Amino acid sequence: MIIFLYGQDTFRSKEKLNEIVEHYREAHKSGLSLKHFEGKNLQFEDLKNELQIVSMFKEKKLLVLSNVFSNKEFKEELLKNSEKIVKSDEVILFYEDKGIASNDSLFKFLKKQAKCQEFEPLVGQKLKNWLRKEFEKYKARIDPQALDRLVVFVGDDLWQLSNEVRKLASFKKDSEIKVKDVELLVKAKIETDIFKTIDALARKDKKQALDLLHKHLEKGDSPLYLFSMINFQFRNILTVKDLIEKKKPLARSGLHPYVVRKSSQHAQRFDLQDLKKIYRKVFEVDYNIKTGKIDSQTALDLLIAEI
Repeated sequence: MIIFLYGQDTFRSKEKLNEIVEHYREAHKSGLSLKHFEGKNLQFEDLKNELQIVSMFKEKKLLVLSNVFSNKEFKEELLKNSEKIVKSDEVILFYEDKGIASNDSLFKFLKKQAKCQEFEPLVGQKLKNWLRKEFEKYKARIDPQALDRLVVFVGDDLWQLSNEVRKLASFKKDSEIKVKDVELLVKAKIETDIFKTIDALARKDKKQALDLLHKHLEKGDSPLYLFSMINFQFRNILTVKDLIEKKKPLARSGLHPYVVRKSSQHAQRFDLQDLKKIYRKVFEVDYNIKTGKIDSQTALDLLIAEI
């Protein structure tokens, strides 16, 4: 049997790999028939020899091959001997946590011959459902708005999210996690750059604002995540600006002191009416994205151009 685990979401693919390995260990207590091979320096002869050796316990072997796609020589030899691989009675598990080209010859072979599972990044409701289950593991409760804020701050990085869940669950052991707790303990993934983008918009420097956002898009950051951060920051700035204009205490905003301080700095650079127009525009674009009238990346460009 051949198993193939791959995809951008390395957190869940690693979990699946560990699950398979642990299940195998429970069934085969000796552990002598479980072998791990790292692809970088792997020779095909190593795999071939392992397949030819009969287990002294007459156990079905589990051979885990990690990140072999970058090993050109190994791939070529494996494909030359693909018939032997397919007919083997052992379990051969290919695990890849790097990007794979869809026209790769080994990828095509595995897609045809293996039991494949691709782990794509979780988005939207699927991501929130995953987070709720993570909090349940720690017997922690989180307010829906706080959950939304956590997603806005971190995005779809499950490695960081799992750490933040542990941190928040430990901080609020016996009570519900609120928005203020997320703002206090979780540092936004790209908060600094979003503030830079807003600075550029305040200076009417739309070119720099677009350049900053496009750098994140080129790195693979989700347009929806970038948009949600802009939405979040402008909402805070508008809230603080309104209190400043009315000469009311900024503590009434209900925001964390750090967020209040950063937002008040930006509030000085915008007129209240301009901020209201910007926020209405943000709301309009958000609606158009969610109703499918425009794709999120185009919406980002239009938003910056029209502010």
